Amino acid sequence: MIVVIRYFGGTKLGVGGLINAYRTAAKESLELSSIVERTIDITYSLKFEYAFMDKIMKIIKRRKVKIVSQIMELDCNYKVSIRQKDSELFYNDIKELRCADIKEIE
Repeated sequence: MIVVIRYFGGTKLGVGGLINAYRTAAKESLELSSIVERTIDITYSLKFEYAFMDKIMKIIKRRKVKIVSQIMELDCNYKVSIRQKDSELFYNDIKELRCADIKEIE
C-alpha cells in the first residue's frame, strides 16, 4: 500500500499534474524501499529425556524447526520455533512419540 499526502502549496496542478505528482511519488517510494519478508511463527517448549534425543532431533530436522534455546540438565528442555503453517504437523509428530511434553509459548 502506498499513501501519498499532498499539501497545497499555492500552485494548481490540474488533474494531469496531480496524477503525475502522485505517480512520481509512488514510483520513487517503491524504488527507495526494500522488501522484508516475515513469517508467522509458533514457539513451543519441549521437555524430554535424553533417551529420546535421536527421535526428537529427526522430527526437528524433518520439519525444519529452529532451535531457539536448549538447556541440558536432568532432562532436555528446548525452546523451538516453526512456521505457523507447519506447526500442526510438528505438534502431532511430537505428540505421537509420547515421549515429550510439548507446550505452545505465547
